[in-house]
Amino acid sequence: MSFGGVFDLTGLRRRYEELETQMARPDLWDDREKAEAISRDKSALEAELQLYDRLESSIDDAMVLLELANEADDSDTRAEAAGKCNEIREALEEVELRQLLGGPHDNSPVILSINSGAGGTDACDWAEMLFRMYLRWSERHGFSSDVLDIQGAEEAGIRSATLAISGAYAYGYLNMEQGVHRLVRISPFDSQSRRHTAFASVTAVPEIDDDVEVEIDDSDLRIDTYRSSGAGGQHVNKTDSAVRITHMPTGIVVQCQNERSQHKNKATAMKVLRAQLFEKSRQEQAARLREITGEKREIGFGSQIRSYTLHPQQRVKDHRTDMEVGNVAGVLDGDLDGLIRAALLMQSSEGRAEN
Repeated sequence: MSFGGVFDLTGLRRRYEELETQMARPDLWDDREKAEAISRDKSALEAELQLYDRLESSIDDAMVLLELANEADDSDTRAEAAGKCNEIREALEEVELRQLLGGPHDNSPVILSINSGAGGTDACDWAEMLFRMYLRWSERHGFSSDVLDIQGAEEAGIRSATLAISGAYAYGYLNMEQGVHRLVRISPFDSQSRRHTAFASVTAVPEIDDDVEVEIDDSDLRIDTYRSSGAGGQHVNKTDSAVRITHMPTGIVVQCQNERSQHKNKATAMKVLRAQLFEKSRQEQAARLREITGEKREIGFGSQIRSYTLHPQQRVKDHRTDMEVGNVAGVLDGDLDGLIRAALLMQSSEGRAEN
């Protein structure tokens, strides 16, 4: 069976063989960052090929089972064939989703930042709940995640956290999570058990390759070191290993404290800064284009994209797509794919309408 068209399996397999050849080079790990990028690309491509192989295998199995069921008039075999058809449907949905992720950086790792907003202690607790939700989403997909920075709050929860998540189309998926997330519940911090509303914001930027040029003047940077506030044992408490970099022209502040080495924390913080400056430049260009074309539509970040209601009813509502989910516990445990898929489909249809 040949899928042809946009799948280009022949091209994908050829590219995979090239990456395998590069991975076999004895000097590959002399340049660690390049080696990690090649390894990432190979893993993503391998997942892509496995998806198409699984789809082809399921189609072949379903056709054989249907033939057997018709010949023997066997209801059990028909039920088995129906199960294979469900597998095909799920795989096709995943293929459809991948086709929506065609942006230049959609297949990049993502740097995800979560910040508590209005709502006091509830907002800090809500930020921590979102932090856990994205970690669980990452685990569900078999992605790797590193906590680059986390700032605890006084009473409960966190004020902010920064995650680096690597996996196939990590940025493409989590870019749909940018914006303000709203929580409505009976506050566990209110002695009178009243209903409270809390807000937290999520931003996502792609981790860019070193060959993407981003100009940073060292004189524009203020670099501060401080003692890490996270876990890490006695070493973290006794050395100023954490690094905070402020880019003074833009006011962008990045922090890293996940490594014991100040040098490594600085290198990671600079990587985050490059990504944020690149994304800022991209958004400014998009804003200028909208101004030229007269487009007044609000962009995602800074606007409320989703509400999570735990009282009086249980539901999650995405305000961009009007999609509602009743299983709030499942969503907060990382089951976000349905919401992300709906947002991607809406974005794609809007793009086609504009063209």
